[in-house]
Amino acid sequence: WSLAWPTILTMTSFTIMQFVDKLMISRVGSLEVAAQGNAGTWAFAIIATILGVVTVVNTYVSQHLGAGSPEKGAKYAWSAGWMAAFFWLIVAVPWAILIPKVFQHIHSGHSELISLETEYAIFTLAGSLFLLLGRGFSQYFFGMHRPKIITVSTIVANIVNVAANYILIFGEDGVPNFYLPGSEYFYSSGIQVDLPGIPGSPALGLKGAAIATVIGMFMEMLIPFIIFISPSFNAKYLTRKAWRPCLDTMRALFSIGWPGAIQWGNEIICWALFMTVFVGSYGTEDMAAGWIALGYLHLSFMPAIGINVAVNSIVGKYIGAGMPNIAVSRARIGVTMAAVYMSICAAIFIIFRYEFIEFFAPIDSEKFPTLTFEQIKENMRIIELGSTMLIMVAIFQTVDALGIVYTGALRGAGDTVWPGVVTAIYSWVLIVGGGWLAVTFFPGLGSIGPWIAASTYIILIGLTMAIRFEKGGWRSIDLLGKNASGEPRLSSRDGA
Repeated sequence: WSLAWPTILTMTSFTIMQFVDKLMISRVGSLEVAAQGNAGTWAFAIIATILGVVTVVNTYVSQHLGAGSPEKGAKYAWSAGWMAAFFWLIVAVPWAILIPKVFQHIHSGHSELISLETEYAIFTLAGSLFLLLGRGFSQYFFGMHRPKIITVSTIVANIVNVAANYILIFGEDGVPNFYLPGSEYFYSSGIQVDLPGIPGSPALGLKGAAIATVIGMFMEMLIPFIIFISPSFNAKYLTRKAWRPCLDTMRALFSIGWPGAIQWGNEIICWALFMTVFVGSYGTEDMAAGWIALGYLHLSFMPAIGINVAVNSIVGKYIGAGMPNIAVSRARIGVTMAAVYMSICAAIFIIFRYEFIEFFAPIDSEKFPTLTFEQIKENMRIIELGSTMLIMVAIFQTVDALGIVYTGALRGAGDTVWPGVVTAIYSWVLIVGGGWLAVTFFPGLGSIGPWIAASTYIILIGLTMAIRFEKGGWRSIDLLGKNASGEPRLSSRDGA
């Protein structure tokens, strides 16, 4: 828990930022919500592919920490930065040029949606350079068991992002009659306030949200990097010494990082197809409802991702120290924590499903006097769809915790190839293939059909990763060389 809570806070802070971002956009319109979700996912498919490679910095750094050679970890952060810049140039930039064609193909004839998606995606891809450069340094601190540094930087970046969102989305007019709905369960009538704007600032809508996201990415990169190269940190861990590109280190990162790239990239692409093609085939309301439900899904699993990162670091440390049995026990504790938390989330999603969706799609014309009859009708449909989708989300919460945390444990052990390949196969067969089957042969299910397929995917991934880790095939992996396979580097007291 001492290692996990700062990481959980980091992931939760980032998710809350995205949630608030989506909430602000929902005050502009449901079309903007759909466009933001579609564009963000298609842009992040490429970004996640690159992140899948550089994230394994955590594994190498934590194993060197356990082996008693933490000064050897800095070279992995530098090499990850060089690799990220290179891949951004040859992959993300061309994708930014091509992505308008993708949206034109998917949403042919829907010019306003295509325009919004394209603008948001291009800004996100351009600014992703900051995110990619910073990820190697943030994973370095996770691997060194110093997550509080990343917690502080993420919270600061998110505060800056939310402030920039508010200024750039709404401009000088602000948000008149902003209403936070209450709940009949707590006999709360809600709060209605006028939120002032910043004089002289333009209201950019979705474009403003995209620019604010780039600003947040830059801040999230800057703080860890400054600490990484600081005189005190350099004196202790020689962090400036290995700044030059090193092909051997890059090859080492790529050797266990490429399966993560395949896993993350394929999964995001499949989710993008799931939302924009299969769910999107039923209309803008279905897409908007889907992105709102996914927003709540992110709130539930991001703390579990924090536990995933912590377990990655802990498993790597104890394997580097020659104590795999302790690594197993720590992984199981992490799984239990995540499963309990996500099971609670499942119950909350079912109980408050209508209120949660109405938060984004208001229908009370007295509290929202600017609502038209058509908007109310549209939002009622979104509430109906979204509340059912939240039930689907609740069904797989507990098993999702297994997949998330056991994947981190496998990564900490260096077991990345098999999970990456299996995830890619499952995602294409179940999310894409299952979604296509639902739309083609069971159209009467509506957009819930593809959700059934996606839920099946998450349940199978959770069970598969749990079995993979518990069978223990990863015990034969030796990332640091045969000299690291013998004696433990930590005392029994350290492992207690």
